Amino acid sequence: MTDHKVASREEWLAAREALLAREKEHTRMGDDLARQRRELPWVRVEKEYSFEANEGIRTLAELFDGRSQLLVYHFMFGPSYEAGCPTCSSSADAVNGVLPHLNARDVTMVYVSRAPLEKLLAYKRRMGWSFPWVSSASSEFNFDFRVSRTEEQTREAFKPMIDAGIPPIVDHLASASGTDVVGYLSEGPGFSTFVHDEGAIYHAYSTTARGLEFLMGYYPILDRAPKGRDEADSPLWLRRHDEYAQRAK
Repeated sequence: MTDHKVASREEWLAAREALLAREKEHTRMGDDLARQRRELPWVRVEKEYSFEANEGIRTLAELFDGRSQLLVYHFMFGPSYEAGCPTCSSSADAVNGVLPHLNARDVTMVYVSRAPLEKLLAYKRRMGWSFPWVSSASSEFNFDFRVSRTEEQTREAFKPMIDAGIPPIVDHLASASGTDVVGYLSEGPGFSTFVHDEGAIYHAYSTTARGLEFLMGYYPILDRAPKGRDEADSPLWLRRHDEYAQRAK
């Protein structure tokens, strides 16, 4: 028999009403945080960056594609990777379908990685994605926005973890990406936004780590499932969408 609390319909309705008040409070807090993000000061981007795209070499200004706002996802696919990070891949699945709605609001979204363009495009075809994806291999873009490190910087930054023993999840993700742990950790996920205003480009906002969960569309859905994310006993559950084993019928 279940060990979860079971109640009458009346008791459930009372508990649901109490929770709804908290959910509404959370929504209002989210609205306020969104306003504070918009009010952050901008930083003018002075450096010239170039990216290798399917259409050829493009500047940062050209990545806007005629719109005034640019959203960049820093996708973990470094030069030593043979495949994109599974976690970044899972969030890309959720974003791919919303691009027309972003474009309708004067927003362009682009994915940027340091791997050679040929690798990125081959992986994009495998995953069935349509979003723009460019390589920053020939520029300092990823380093300047603090999502990439040199191998030496990576070894220094993660020395305590490496010395203590690589966590299984990091070892798993590195292996799944076709690289070693140092190569995997030389890249980090991130999200940066830019605005093109009166001929100048400004950096407006960035986030990383759990700040990226808003892009992982399956998490808010799972948060409303009876068992939630249910990751305590299976932290390595996440796979690319074409790698999940079929359940026995």
